[in-house]
This record gives sequence, C-alpha cells and structure tokens, in this order.
Amino acid sequence: MIIEQFYDKGLAHGSYVIISKGEAIVIDPARDPQPYYEFVHKHQAQILGIIETHPHADFVSSHHEISKHTGAEIYVSKLLGADYPHKTFDDGDTISLGLVSLSAMNTPGHSPDSICILLKDEHGKEHALFSGDTLFVGDVGRPDLRENVGNMTAKREELARAMYHSVQDKLKKLHDDVLVYPAHGAGSLCGKNLSSDLSSSIGREQKTNYAFQINDEQEFVNALLQDQPFIPKYFGYDVAINKQGASSFETSVNAVPRIAENSELENGVLIIDARPQTNFRKGHIQGSINIMDGGKFETWLGSIVGPEEFFYLIAESAEKLEILIRKAAKIGYESRIKGALTTPSSLKETMHEVNVEDVRHAPANFTIVDIRNPGETASKRIFSGAIEIPLPELRERISEIPTNKPILVHCAGGYRSAAGASIIQPFVDVPVLDLGEAVLTF
Repeated sequence: MIIEQFYDKGLAHGSYVIISKGEAIVIDPARDPQPYYEFVHKHQAQILGIIETHPHADFVSSHHEISKHTGAEIYVSKLLGADYPHKTFDDGDTISLGLVSLSAMNTPGHSPDSICILLKDEHGKEHALFSGDTLFVGDVGRPDLRENVGNMTAKREELARAMYHSVQDKLKKLHDDVLVYPAHGAGSLCGKNLSSDLSSSIGREQKTNYAFQINDEQEFVNALLQDQPFIPKYFGYDVAINKQGASSFETSVNAVPRIAENSELENGVLIIDARPQTNFRKGHIQGSINIMDGGKFETWLGSIVGPEEFFYLIAESAEKLEILIRKAAKIGYESRIKGALTTPSSLKETMHEVNVEDVRHAPANFTIVDIRNPGETASKRIFSGAIEIPLPELRERISEIPTNKPILVHCAGGYRSAAGASIIQPFVDVPVLDLGEAVLTF
C-alpha cells in the first residue's frame, strides 16, 4: 500500500493518492490533475475512483476532469446533491481497493455534506483517516461557510453542534494509532488554529486538539464559533463550481486571452498588477490594484476581487504571467481574466514614498489605516487611533477614511499594505503612503 500526500503551500491544501495492487484512489484533488496522473503512472497503477470529502470552498477540484479523462468513479455524500455523474458514499458504504478498503463516515460540521474516509489495511486494521475539512491537526473545520451556498445550507450554530457530535460520536471512537491526513494545514482559512504539521494521529489529537478536550456541547459551540477568520469573496463561488464539476484545467488556462503589453484596456474593468511593490510605486496604470505574486496570491485575489468581476492581469514577465494565470485558475478565476499582459511601456501613475522617521516621530500627522484582520488588531495595536478596516473589506469602506491628512496604510509585514494603499489611492486627493515592511520596526 502506498499513501502519497500532495501539498499546495499557496492554498495550504493537502490531497492524496492511495495505491494498492495497481489500483488507485484520489482524495480531494487540486485543480491541476497532472501530478496525480504522473504519480500513478510512475507506480504502474490505474485511477479507479476519486473521493470528494465535501464541495470545497477554497479551491476548485479536478474530480470531474479526472473522471472524464480516466473513467474513474466519483464518490461523494448523497447530501451534496452533485450535478455530475457520481456514486454516493455515506455511512455503511465501502470501496475495495486492491488489498485495502475505504469506508465512509458522515461527519457534518464544516458542511452538512462532509465525510471522512477510514482506510483499513490488508489485515482489516484501521490504519488512517482522510479527514477532509472535518478534522485538522490542532483544529476542526469552521462551521460558518454554508449558510447561503450549496445544495444544503445550515446556520453556523447548527453546524457547530453537528461538529460536536461528529467529534464525540465518531472521531473519538477511533483507535489512537489511526493516522490523520487532513485536507489543510496552517494558513488555510477553513479553520482558525491549524498546525503546520501535515499529518497526525487520533491519539495525538485526543491529547492536544481543543475540540477533543471540550465535553460540553454549548461550550464547544461557543469555542468553535469564536475568532474564526474572514470569509474570502470567492468561497461561495468555488462551492458552486465544485458541486457542478469544473472544466478542464489546461483548456481553461489556455483560453485566457494573452494580449499585447500596450493594448488599450477597457474602461471600468479592474486591473490587477502583480509586480513587486517597488516597481508598482515607480509606475502603474491608474486605478490598478497591487496584489503581488507571493505565497498567498490566489487567496488575496479571491478576497479582494469578487467572482462576478472581470479583471486584467499584469505581470513583469511572460513566464511570471503564466504562473499567475495558473494560480488564478486554482480558485476558478481564470474565467474572470479579461486579458493577461506583461508590463506596459507607459506607466504614468506613481505612489509617494514614506518617510519612516516622520511616521515614528509624528504619527498624529497621518490618518493611519490598519488593514489587518480583527484577530490581529485585537491582540496587538501598532498605532493608537488607527482606523481598522480589514483588507478584504477595504474597497467597500473607503468612504470611512478621512482625507484631511496624508493616509498611511499598514498591515503586519508589508504584503497586504501594498494592496491596501493601491486600493485607496485613486479615490482620494491626499498622498497615500504604504508603510510596507517598516511596520516591523514599530
């Protein structure tokens, strides 16, 4: 038996291939199916099935594409109401794979249709749990993403109670030595307390995971609902795509219009400039938003730009542009790209440079906008009197920012403030300054 984890750091997403006697199952695949094809080919195996633990909110899955390409069956809970051909996989259902077996466990809580998958080895012994977004290392899935989307909707309190019972009635009853392979690690917005470890065991989670420590239902609900991170704009959009089944990854990527660098851009369409902030400050197209390429580009793209919006995408090179298109496609945003281009030759808009010592000695001379998340601002305020507007809400709340002084934007390390300053600049008549990485010295 082979268990292989595929981990996408950008989305903190873990997917899996299990192989036994030349037969393979893929669990919660990412948008690009090629790594799975290459892996099973290397091991002379054939993909017979794809299991989706639920319709994911934070990435687009390739389950439909893999099924069409290989003929493999897709297995999902009957509660999902999938629009693509599939077999239902719920409590009592088992899939034989070579010498091993995979059994479904309905574990609502993150979503009403969530399942975990229990793997038994060739001796019939419980070996591993593929826990989707139900159980993470150090956490359980957030219960507030399915109030308005999906085939089945549920209030957060209702799902939090369901999660309590999934933990108490099912997860706690597994043997301590059962390995845990979750769909996400630290950095994912599908939970609030995820460890950077990419696997665990039931015994370890029994000892260290707060969700296993709380034996009172209401106390559990209160703890689970508290301090959950923001919900990106694209989450509901991806649930809908995954319920329907996404189109081919390569076909969709290739369909993105690549346009000449000096093309005339349509008025009223967003422009996402992914170049480094130093380049952006020196010159950019008026109204551009500077979402730099980085470890979380796709998450911030889908948090700032709504799925109903089209945008142009600018990168500093053709090679970088192709990387960014593929990152956008991981969340289904390749279809939102009106045109992709490299740096135009004429960039007349610039941004003011910040004098850090002026800020340090006279912060009252600035309107300071803190665009960190509420949990960050609550634990540490860098400037007293700062206006707190989280970056995902900034476009909708610019009118709340006074314009009688220069505006200084900061986050925790400089990445988000580049985007924030660029969002504000076109709408005000005073200098907009990005404190950038200098915030670390305050």
